Amino acid sequence: MQRQVQAFLPTDWGNFNIIAYAGSADDLTPHVALVHENLDPARPVLVRIHSECMTGDLFHSRRCDCGEQLDKALEMAAREGGAVIYLRQEGRGIGLINKLKAYNLQDQGFNTANANTHLGFEVDARQYGLAVEILNDLGIRQIRLLTNNPLKIEAIEHSGIEIVSREPLVIEPKKENAAYLRTKREVMGHLLK
Repeated sequence: MQRQVQAFLPTDWGNFNIIAYAGSADDLTPHVALVHENLDPARPVLVRIHSECMTGDLFHSRRCDCGEQLDKALEMAAREGGAVIYLRQEGRGIGLINKLKAYNLQDQGFNTANANTHLGFEVDARQYGLAVEILNDLGIRQIRLLTNNPLKIEAIEHSGIEIVSREPLVIEPKKENAAYLRTKREVMGHLLK
């Protein structure tokens, strides 16, 4: 994977540079980094590693908190000169079609974790080594990691990039996603109250 292209991207939150990373320029689903124009890699940088969630990020699904987390992360990154790394690993790494199959199972009473395992997948098949590669390419050596996910913390801790602090990213539960958030906390160990 390598940097393919960079472009200026003004957003509702502020001005970012968007950088696409892929194995080749023909890749239709590159990972991206949104890097605020005031990012200073010489100081600890606020960084969110966000995995793609089409239903939450794009369509604002209330089944999860993903879209709200992305919006809040972009707002914070703009305010603090940070970065959001957007990894194309939909549905905890199982893809959109299987994620929608998992939704159907959830409607039958499965939680998000056992729906994935019922379909033959890991509870969470995402990989964060790609985010480490992107951080290295950006020259970021110290981060304030914006996450509730202990797997992201563990991946960075073994990378040579220093986590100066973990910043929680908490979204107020809604009736539609309360069970989902409870599963994230109780089954997946997410750092949620």
